[in-house]
Amino acid sequence: MAVKPNKRPFMEGLKEIPRHLTIKTVSAGTLAAVFGCTGPALIIIGGAQNGSLTNVQTASWLFSVYFFGAVLGIFLSVKYRQPIAGAWSIPGAVLVAAALKNYPFSEAVGAFFVAGIIVFILGISGLIGKVMEWIPVPIVMGMIAGAMIKFGVGIVTSLESAPIIAGSALAAYLLSSRMTAKIPPILSALLASSLIAALVGQFQTKELSIGGVVPQLAGPSFSLDAIISISIPLALLVIGAENAQATGVLMAQGYRPPVNEMTVISGVGGMVASLFGGHNANIAGPMTAICASDEAGDKKESRYAAVFVNGILFGLFGLSAGIAVSFVAAMPEALIGTVAGLAMIGVLVNTFQAAFQDRRFQVGTFFALVIAMSGVNFLKISSPFWALVGGVIVSYILEKNDFNASKSGRGEESGDALEAVG
Repeated sequence: MAVKPNKRPFMEGLKEIPRHLTIKTVSAGTLAAVFGCTGPALIIIGGAQNGSLTNVQTASWLFSVYFFGAVLGIFLSVKYRQPIAGAWSIPGAVLVAAALKNYPFSEAVGAFFVAGIIVFILGISGLIGKVMEWIPVPIVMGMIAGAMIKFGVGIVTSLESAPIIAGSALAAYLLSSRMTAKIPPILSALLASSLIAALVGQFQTKELSIGGVVPQLAGPSFSLDAIISISIPLALLVIGAENAQATGVLMAQGYRPPVNEMTVISGVGGMVASLFGGHNANIAGPMTAICASDEAGDKKESRYAAVFVNGILFGLFGLSAGIAVSFVAAMPEALIGTVAGLAMIGVLVNTFQAAFQDRRFQVGTFFALVIAMSGVNFLKISSPFWALVGGVIVSYILEKNDFNASKSGRGEESGDALEAVG
């Protein structure tokens, strides 16, 4: 039986949280937060370092995506009594990290704001379905996989450059995955490799600062190149990856998620987060999956409390972003590369499956994959945009019948999910 959105007042739902807090809801919310605050955070910080951002800019970016993502998730979950978690787009952070090599941070911030506007407009207009008919999910997923594959490769290159540190992270990850489900393997990898790095003198303790840095407002500037390279792919990632995944997970668990509201508030979250340099704050697919699972409790109407726990922890992490940036700055590069890569394993596997599990758009998806992997930069526009363009053109030339099948509603579950998103 489907769980419909409950539209009772927000404060009433907030008052009911204590009676829905159980060992399972608390543990699921904590697990989702631990996952989100370890490896994925390293992706943002690593991208900021590659883009030569200051510690203040990095802390502001980290603060905005975690804090406003937490607010978004708590608001939606409490209002609708469904485990709708908020955070930020991991693939989006990967896309932005690559783009920061080509654009000033101020132009990237302007592009973040525009991406939020695009998501917001698509949400209130109901045009999402039309857009996704012409940019199919497999092609979007192929682009994501191509942009993110470097993190998987980073595990191998880190093993070559720093075998002891990277090897300890990999060993801890594998052993933890094999021996216990109670401790997130990525946390084991981070702790083990940090200990080894400290023992061999690779931890730069002079970079540590207990006080951290205070997040600040970011000044945006706008350029057409940055909007094309960042805003369009980022908006499609939020809609076609994060929101679609969360919607599919909730529907599979018997919920009827408020799809339009989820999209609109993801657009608002993107605009607000951009004020502090965050690339977005939106519905989080992986965290929603954890909080909506059976591990979050037998009573489906109580699982939204797991998102409340997750949101509180995310918010606290966001408020301490300056300390987190200081801590990561002290880590050796190989440690960051290995742990970030390990954190992306599940995301990469799921992305490749979503890209190639169906028979449709296979050639276009392949082209989207390799174009994104190439890192090409035509006309000052980065590869994720060209991956989408190239994938769609190739599919339209060679796989036109797949577009017709998609429009007529035939096909796989992802097509059904996108129809729901529209």
